[in-house]
Amino acid sequence: MELIKYIGLALILGSCSYIGILISKKYANRVKELKEIKSALNIFITKIKYTYEPIPKIFEEISDKTKENKNVSNIFKNACKDMQEYEAGEAWNRSLENTSTNMKKEDIEVLKGLSKLLGRVDAEGQVREVELVDNFLNTQIEEAEKERIKNEKMYRTLGISIGVAITVILI
Repeated sequence: MELIKYIGLALILGSCSYIGILISKKYANRVKELKEIKSALNIFITKIKYTYEPIPKIFEEISDKTKENKNVSNIFKNACKDMQEYEAGEAWNRSLENTSTNMKKEDIEVLKGLSKLLGRVDAEGQVREVELVDNFLNTQIEEAEKERIKNEKMYRTLGISIGVAITVILI
């Protein structure tokens, strides 16, 4: 009977620790996703400036190049698919809203700013719009990094502490 009790306590401790680690990883993943989006937008600028390829083709290439980060890859892949039915700006917004990411609403709103002129103006106008969004992303990345530093360790420690507290109470 004692063995079952200790196994149960170990499971509680492990579960609480695991939950704390999962929550803390959201902060690190947000920073990674924002940096990956920034990198993808730089690819977009280069393609728009020098290749004059259509936006769906560029988004498809970006989706392939960002496969290591599934969330970012899915944003571009879904936008590319939606461009068959909607105009580029609307497809971009729909993709941002419907793709699961670790980004906050503020991050999504910054990225939605890209949709205003996407596919509606010449290449130079689109490049300027992407550069503007890129500048806003720099601010979001700095904020996300500060939050990561502040909260990542806290949630990990909190998960372990709660697990230990529950285990001690139940002993």
